[in-house]
Amino acid sequence: MPLLELQNIHTYYGGIHALKGLSIQVEAGEVVTLIGSNGAGKSTTLKTICGQTRARQGKVLFDGQDITAMKTHDIALAGIAHVPEGRRIFPKLTVRENLEMGAFSVTDKSVIDEGIERAFRFFPRLKERINQKGGTMSGGEQQMLAIARGLMMKPKILMLDEPSMGLAPILVEQIFEIVTELNREGMTILLVEQNANQALSVASRGYVIQTGEIILQDDARELLSNPQVREAYLA
Repeated sequence: MPLLELQNIHTYYGGIHALKGLSIQVEAGEVVTLIGSNGAGKSTTLKTICGQTRARQGKVLFDGQDITAMKTHDIALAGIAHVPEGRRIFPKLTVRENLEMGAFSVTDKSVIDEGIERAFRFFPRLKERINQKGGTMSGGEQQMLAIARGLMMKPKILMLDEPSMGLAPILVEQIFEIVTELNREGMTILLVEQNANQALSVASRGYVIQTGEIILQDDARELLSNPQVREAYLA
């Protein structure tokens, strides 16, 4: 049984049919990437999973449970962490305070401290800036903070929306190295990326989405060598 499964999802923005019968699966321990052009429906897929946008038809199943109609708060508690596009950290809060916000439902301080130490193990640069306000850090550091905040609840799956957006190439490499390391330690990851080459290089499987529909799915290596994918997304 997949850890996460979308079955025939139809999502609308008003009268706009954004997702048209979309179906994907993510097995525990995988990195699965969803690639496509701007406006293809990648971010809408993640928002539908975490309940920010409601599916009008179809089911979202997580860890054997139908979460289609669950509240966003409860979906997060169930074990789905969503790191949205554009980072969206709290700019006036320090690194520590941002991380503490990621553990919003935890009352045991020792558990929070353990989560912060775990975050610093993956992102040592954040430890150096523990008392620095998030809004004064570089884009790469803010992205690291956004991912670290998503890890604070020890999620079963981490959903990353365009983690490389706006970053210098060297920082993009660092972010994807961290994605690989997280997966090596057992984290299941659903990765939305416009940088298809980078995404497919760290993923085990991939889906290609176009105007709200999955048009292709395969092992990541096969997609990397697929002429259709290379021409559209890797040129």
